[in-house]
Amino acid sequence: MKDKLIIKYIKKCNQKGMEMLIDNYNGLITSVIRTHLNPLLNYEEECISDVLFLIWENIEGFNGRENTFKNWICAIAKYKAIDYKRKYISKINLEIDSNISYIDENLLRLEIEEEINEILNFLNDKDKELFTRYYLDGYKLEEIAIDTKTNVSNLHSRLSRGRKKIRKIFSK
Repeated sequence: MKDKLIIKYIKKCNQKGMEMLIDNYNGLITSVIRTHLNPLLNYEEECISDVLFLIWENIEGFNGRENTFKNWICAIAKYKAIDYKRKYISKINLEIDSNISYIDENLLRLEIEEEINEILNFLNDKDKELFTRYYLDGYKLEEIAIDTKTNVSNLHSRLSRGRKKIRKIFSK
């Protein structure tokens, strides 16, 4: 019941919705961010602020039929923390001795790669390759379409279905 009220207030751009969101979910958001942002905890508050802003800006994207509000919030927090981890790996290198930073950087990269592989393992091999080439390697869909002898609209559909499948799996 509280979730519906929070969503209603936020959709109406009423600040009371954010106050209720923070009162009810701040601990959960912080926990998810700590889990995925570790060891970059000095960016925790900034990440939490970004998550709250994303919720505020993207509340229209919440669909209560596909997942719960709580799961939706957790997914936003998780992916934002992973983004922060990627973004600030280079800053860690400047703060730590070069030998240790090399090890830390590799460990962080391995951890991020594990999380990405965990997500992509829910896709078939063709879609896994498509996601890797498009999202990780930065290829344009036109290039991928030529290489795979398919059309761009087909690739858009596969990406859309893959994202939907991933969201559905992680919203449980």
